[in-house]
Amino acid sequence: MRCILRIAAVLSLANLMFLAVGDAQQPTPYRLSLREAIQQALKNNVNVLTAWTQVDEAEAVRTRYHSALLPHVLSESYAKVQNLSLNAFGLTGIATVALPQVTGPFSNYDFRFYAQQSIIDLQSYHGWKASERVVDASKSGYEGALDLAILAVANLYLNSESAAARIEAAQSRVADSDALYKLAKDKHDAGTATGVDVLRAQVQLANDKQALLVAQNQYKQSLLALARNLGMSPATPLELAESLRYQPFTAPPAEVLLPTALLQRPDYLALASQRQAIVEQQRANRARYYPKLSIGGTYGEFGRSIGGVTGIGGIQAQIDVTVFDRDRTGAAQQIESQLRRVDYQIADLRRGIEEDIREALLNLQSTAEQVAVAKEGLDLAQRELGLTQDRFQAGTTNNVEVVTAQDELARAQENYILAVTSNVQGRFFLAAALADTKDIGN
Repeated sequence: MRCILRIAAVLSLANLMFLAVGDAQQPTPYRLSLREAIQQALKNNVNVLTAWTQVDEAEAVRTRYHSALLPHVLSESYAKVQNLSLNAFGLTGIATVALPQVTGPFSNYDFRFYAQQSIIDLQSYHGWKASERVVDASKSGYEGALDLAILAVANLYLNSESAAARIEAAQSRVADSDALYKLAKDKHDAGTATGVDVLRAQVQLANDKQALLVAQNQYKQSLLALARNLGMSPATPLELAESLRYQPFTAPPAEVLLPTALLQRPDYLALASQRQAIVEQQRANRARYYPKLSIGGTYGEFGRSIGGVTGIGGIQAQIDVTVFDRDRTGAAQQIESQLRRVDYQIADLRRGIEEDIREALLNLQSTAEQVAVAKEGLDLAQRELGLTQDRFQAGTTNNVEVVTAQDELARAQENYILAVTSNVQGRFFLAAALADTKDIGN
């Protein structure tokens, strides 16, 4: 018997040591603030990275359009050795006896530079200006991708905060249910409570423990989604550095916010830049009938041997005038249609921006009122639970009232968490409507 006890003691000690080593090897969770989460997401978000490649592509197109206004310089060098057939040049009928049918071989050496510069080319100029507006539009698109990425990770972080708040609320309910169970058991042992009271308390404790497990699982799942969107491995242990909290916020009226939003919204600015690009394309199309003036020249050395080359060159001015070009009419019609379409989109987006602002303001006002009501309900539920616990402890009632009060408290806690979450989310949406997401997390 003593041997068995010793073996059991050794196994217990080994188990404790194994658990201690396992705990020691657990990595320290990365404590993550909302601002750090946003910065991490902007480095790895695929939409942000893709939007930046579009900016690079637009800048490359602008460089190509600009090249039409810059000098073009070409260098050519060749050495040629050849025979000539006189028959091929029609020399067979004259003095064919004195002239050979094939002459050569003889050589030529030519080293030359060619240069050309446009002096007046309004079509290319307006094409280049249109490409600059496309660059501006792509940059606005990149800013829009940043705003969407910030809003997405802020919502994910908020979901984790809400899940953490539900864990805290569930833990408090488990503590209350455990205290109720112990009180019912003590009163039952003292003969002042029935077995039904004890059983009812056990059921409530089991329900609250299950709710706690569900809340913990939801919290872990929210961290997995957050890590994935931050470009981290889902196995990375995370810990929130901030908790869900309500902050009173007073926003200006929509009439004050709308002009600011129109100056900042990337989607609105992108459409405005697209419209300017189309206007420049329209001007470029009209300039197709304008004269184009350019200057070109060539200089090099030419001769039958490398030592016998001599310098040669020339310069010329050239004027090109388009006399007839049916394509210009079709292009003008196409560009005019594009311009009208963008104007329709700009007008619709302006109304949409105003709708976003007004909707965000309504949600902020409503959720602020909901938070106040939910906080009042939570305070009342906590007072009700305390009073019913006192009544049960005093023996004036059974614990049905206590269990009912616990359910009411759980409902009040969930209402408060939902109200605060909706209010914080409303502030995120207002920031997105104003294109002011960079202040989220500060």
